[in-house]
Amino acid sequence: GIISLVSLAVLSYERYCTMTRTAEPDTTNYRKTWTGIILSWTYSLLWTLPPLFGWSSYGPEGPGITCSVNWNSKDANNASYIICLFIFCLVIPFAIIVYSYGKLLCAVRQVSSIHKGPGRSREQRILVMVVVMVVCFLLCWLPYAAVALIATFGQPGLITPAASIIPAILAKSSTVYNPIIYVFLNKQVSEMP
Repeated sequence: GIISLVSLAVLSYERYCTMTRTAEPDTTNYRKTWTGIILSWTYSLLWTLPPLFGWSSYGPEGPGITCSVNWNSKDANNASYIICLFIFCLVIPFAIIVYSYGKLLCAVRQVSSIHKGPGRSREQRILVMVVVMVVCFLLCWLPYAAVALIATFGQPGLITPAASIIPAILAKSSTVYNPIIYVFLNKQVSEMP
């Protein structure tokens, strides 16, 4: 789940850098791509290892079908990890996505205000893609984050195992439809031979 969130943030930032770059991109140099992949996986690994070393713990999630962070433990050790996980693995990636796509939209608007015509339709396509990406991000991860925070800081038993199934499925399914969104809403990809 964390790698999915971090990858979305890296992709949004990379898209912003690519679209606002003045020089023609070098499609034969994969160093930047590999750097993004390695940083995404390293960052995610740094946030998934602490429960193995005593900062919080892993355990059955919801009805016991999957394993996740122990959302139900009320001790300070677990609560501090959940707060950090919420900030560093949801809020910060989301802020990067909003910043990157916001700056990209501003750049596209400036260009389309100078060049009327095709720039308008490009701006609208990018706006649609941005809105769809942000809405999907929120639909996937906010219910899961809300359930996790309620389970951690709310009254015991407030979140039943059955109530936690849908948010967990939504969050974990984001890896399936995020590529679909990029392919169908990115004209550069959809027009490739």
